[in-house]
Amino acid sequence: MDLSAYRVCRLCPRECGVDRTAGEKGVCGVSAEARVARAALHAWEEPCISGEGGSGTVFFSGCGLRCVFCQNRPIALGEAGQDISTGRLADIFDELEEKGAENLNLVTGAQFVPSILEALSIARGRGNRLPVVYNTGGYERKETLSMLKGAVDVYLVDYKYASPRLAEDCAAAPDYPAVALDAIGEMLSQRGKARFDGEMLKSGVLVRFLLLPSALLDAKLGLKRVFSLCQNRVLYSLMQQYTPMPNVKPPLDRRVSEAEYRSLFDYADALGIENGYTQARESAKESFIPPFDLSGVL
Repeated sequence: MDLSAYRVCRLCPRECGVDRTAGEKGVCGVSAEARVARAALHAWEEPCISGEGGSGTVFFSGCGLRCVFCQNRPIALGEAGQDISTGRLADIFDELEEKGAENLNLVTGAQFVPSILEALSIARGRGNRLPVVYNTGGYERKETLSMLKGAVDVYLVDYKYASPRLAEDCAAAPDYPAVALDAIGEMLSQRGKARFDGEMLKSGVLVRFLLLPSALLDAKLGLKRVFSLCQNRVLYSLMQQYTPMPNVKPPLDRRVSEAEYRSLFDYADALGIENGYTQARESAKESFIPPFDLSGVL
């Protein structure tokens, strides 16, 4: 595998420039060896991703964004997980196919893109034909996304913050709104308008909007901005699963209200959004957060 991208790492917009092959760690908190916390069938994505068999979800450790309210904090910090070889990662892809996965769902993998591409090449060479879903918080460099062209079928991407102020407060990333919008544009240019095979999304982009408490105006601005760029060529997912973690401070220490979520839904409808998903209020609880216990990794 070509390790050059890890030697002066600029895979994510933080562009730390550290030598991860020497064990140095940037904002993402992980070295060059792929680190995975869980690999299992997952039934709680949008219906067009999970399907009947479940999405073959691989949770990578580390994250270049690190939102203060992150529900997957143990893996975002790189604490949970196991370092594995690219060969083992390819084996995991095959094992998920054998279990009946609808697709390979790669969660927060920007910091391991070279390893992911090599593992996919190995698995493809052995006959693995599962569609690939790249599941990301949206803080992506276009240059890194270009490496994935032809390897990813579906981009499942968040647009978390529309204002630099909120992005600064929540993730110390005031450039997030512009960076993520550019990333979504790159994803759309690669995959084009969403295409289905029956009920399953086989190619395209699905953009998620996680409504945060007291951030309704920001969420509406995000919807407007993405819709202006993409119109109905992408799918939209309005999420109300925000669950306050013990470490958060006001106003993030509460769930979103039904009125807030209804207002966001009505705004999406008024914009002219035709294709998308809503989320049940019951999803806003910790039981929907999977255990990062190395299931399917070792």
